Amino acid sequence: MIEMLLSSLLIAAALAMDAFSVSLAGGAVLKENVLKTGLIAGAMFGFFQFIMPLIGFAVGIPITMIIDPYGYWVVVALFFFIGGKMVYDGFLGKEDSVNLTGVKVLLLLAVATSIDALAVGISYALMGEGILIPSIIIGIVAFGFSLAGVLIGNKLSKILGNKMQIFGGAILILIGVKFLVTNCLGFLF
Repeated sequence: MIEMLLSSLLIAAALAMDAFSVSLAGGAVLKENVLKTGLIAGAMFGFFQFIMPLIGFAVGIPITMIIDPYGYWVVVALFFFIGGKMVYDGFLGKEDSVNLTGVKVLLLLAVATSIDALAVGISYALMGEGILIPSIIIGIVAFGFSLAGVLIGNKLSKILGNKMQIFGGAILILIGVKFLVTNCLGFLF
């Protein structure tokens, strides 16, 4: 039981890194309602990190046939677009690129950052292991990381100004590159 909990915590921390990075970037542009936005973002990221392994577990391998052709390309495009816009706006002095208060953007980012959790659910199904406890742990860790990301990003932006927005955009672009290399171009390696 201890080994399963430790394994679940390590997987959860790895999966939560993208949500943390996005939250960091989003927190950098917040001027008000930082805690409220952090809690909402944490809940949204945590929910999707919780639910995606369950979906992956429930549908198993067939869902990869649906996601493989296009899903990862959409995720890459989303990160490149939002990250590029953040960098561009950062250089222009605009501060509204990753608006974690916008439901559509937050929903897209929550889904995009939880695609890897779907694959974790599929792998648990293939191994014949239970998924509920790991999914709960994954969701809680993602909530905590996302909330922390918003709060830290907001504090850093007060110190670094629009440089933090440029940094946040660069992080999103790098997440897009990671998705591109590991999921879209993985067949080349």
